[in-house]
Amino acid sequence: MSACVLVVEDERKIRDLLRSYLESDGFTVLTTGSGAEAITMVNDTHPDLIILDLGLPDVSGEDVAREVRVHSTTPIMMLTARTEATDRIRGLELGADDYVTKPFSPREVVLRARAILRRSGAANGSDGTMSFGRGLLVIDEARHEVTAHGETVDLTATEWKLLTALAGTPGRVFSRYELVNRTRGFEYDGYERTIDSHIRNLRRRIETDPHEPEFIETVIGVGYRLAAARDASG
Repeated sequence: MSACVLVVEDERKIRDLLRSYLESDGFTVLTTGSGAEAITMVNDTHPDLIILDLGLPDVSGEDVAREVRVHSTTPIMMLTARTEATDRIRGLELGADDYVTKPFSPREVVLRARAILRRSGAANGSDGTMSFGRGLLVIDEARHEVTAHGETVDLTATEWKLLTALAGTPGRVFSRYELVNRTRGFEYDGYERTIDSHIRNLRRRIETDPHEPEFIETVIGVGYRLAAARDASG
């Protein structure tokens, strides 16, 4: 399962740029421009790494870091335009694992993220293969392949992101809002309404009977979850 990174940055261009680079490097990426929302997302989604801008418009990055550190040891990489040594020291004192000043190279941020996750032990630790339902559903992230009932199936980019998001925590119910973020980011207004369509298409590809799904279950009024248990060897 790929590591999950939460990018907290109020400038949309920077948010989108980091998302693009991180996803290209194999990370699962969540984004928000709100400090308050970031605190909620950390509690709800438990990311492996937080990339945190200090200059947020609602709750400051420093306060977000303080709140996160009360309950979580999730690694934090701080982003800031402040270059003074005292600012860097204060950020590290708040519990940051790394500190990057703007302007920065997106590729450097990705490499730093990899280094932090290696140190924390959260980077990929398996061969990237997840198996469910005694092998009825197999997701090979390294090869970007899915096998359902012994047959290889082709998925669109959105279907792939939906499936790997659900598979990351089998049994956990994901709201449509969360799945929007996993696939497109919060900036895609109205996209939440199309999640149901993507789920229907995904079921047609991996379920024996899409009307009686054994993998992707609807939780009425909430969202969706992967109902099949993960195999011990997957």
